[in-house]
Amino acid sequence: MSTSTRHQGRRRLVSQEMYETVFGTVYIGLATNVLLVVATLPLLVVLLTTDPTVSWPAFALLAPLLAPALVAAFAVFTAFSTDGSTAAVRTFWRAYRRHARRALAIGALASAAVVVLAVDVVAVWGARIGAAAIPVFGTLLVLAVLTALVALAAIPVLPGVRLRDLLRTSLYLAVRRWYLSVTALAVLGLLAGVVVTSPAIGLGFATAPLLFVVWGGCRVALRSVVPDGATPAAHGTAVPS
Repeated sequence: MSTSTRHQGRRRLVSQEMYETVFGTVYIGLATNVLLVVATLPLLVVLLTTDPTVSWPAFALLAPLLAPALVAAFAVFTAFSTDGSTAAVRTFWRAYRRHARRALAIGALASAAVVVLAVDVVAVWGARIGAAAIPVFGTLLVLAVLTALVALAAIPVLPGVRLRDLLRTSLYLAVRRWYLSVTALAVLGLLAGVVVTSPAIGLGFATAPLLFVVWGGCRVALRSVVPDGATPAAHGTAVPS
């Protein structure tokens, strides 16, 4: 075999690998978008067909549906990043079924906390005490959302940890890695804005890439507790108290 033939074979091999990587990435993104829409359809219907200022009770009631869908999407990203797996549909629904109960509990707690704190902010808005109370309520609201977000990312890698300990660990990581947590929250806010203003673009194209950024930040934060994304039992990692 001549030198030129060997070089052509190498170029074809590299091109094939690049093609498979690009195709797999695009497929994972599009499939995850569709799966998220299916998993959160009732919530999306309320969000896109009603006035949120009027229908917020229904939105708050359905908001916990986001939690297991996010956990499932994070599981897809994990499988693709670590093993190159493109079995998005199977991975998504397997993670959804396995972690739905804990994820829904976290989603319900976060939704209740946000509603209570938001109502408190409205109640003291314009009052004399509001100048002192609103920053406190706002900080607690942000912490509640960040804790829930980190907890949802932690569920697949900390499957044996009690819910109370999981939330405590997530709060600890959200505060300790505040720059990652705030960035993830800002990306979620951007995603929500895109979905509300341009649903087709947001749900069809932007959701998976932006959630991947969110997952990446949470994964980096979790590495301080669970090295390389494995379970604590595999590494003897203790949950911080």
